[in-house]
This record gives sequence, C-alpha cells and structure tokens, in this order.
Amino acid sequence: MTYANVGTLGAVPGKRDELVAHLTSSKPGLAEAGCLLYEVGVSDDEPDTVFVAELWTSAEAHRSSLELPEVQQAIAAARPLLSGQFGGFAFNVIGSPVRAND
Repeated sequence: MTYANVGTLGAVPGKRDELVAHLTSSKPGLAEAGCLLYEVGVSDDEPDTVFVAELWTSAEAHRSSLELPEVQQAIAAARPLLSGQFGGFAFNVIGSPVRAND
C-alpha cells in the first residue's frame, strides 16, 4: 500500500534556503528505495519553515531509506540548519483521482 509522509522542518532563522538546497540535492537512491515523490516547498507566511511531501511504495520502504548512506549524509549536513521544530503526519494512501490506484 502506498504510504504518504507530510511534514514541516523548522530552519534556523536565515538558513531556510540552505536547508532547501540540501533537501533538493539529487539522491538517486531514493527512487531505487521506493520513493515515488519527494517535494520540498516554502511559504512566505512561514519564512523559517520548510514543507516536505513524500510518497513511498510502502511505510517499510520509507523506514529503510533512512539507512541509505546518501540519506544519512544528507541528514548530517542538514542537522545544523534545523531549529528543532518539526511537525507533520503520515498515512496509507487509499486512492487518487490522478494516478492508478494500488
């Protein structure tokens, strides 16, 4: 079953764009691990927040991806840019009107 993870990452004031650059750098292993979508966004209303929407082939694929060396490196590089404010939610996708349902 497709798995969605949607969240917010608080950035250290003035470091949002640097955090976005880390999150959007190429990580080919994510697709191989089962990532179907990884979108990063910002809002002028929340200048120190980064929004992330992920879609995975399964919750297990998502969990396993966190062990990939390239993901571990990205986490380590991003850690100093994070304020410690996190939010979000996850869910199992039931269907979609724009793509084939699982």
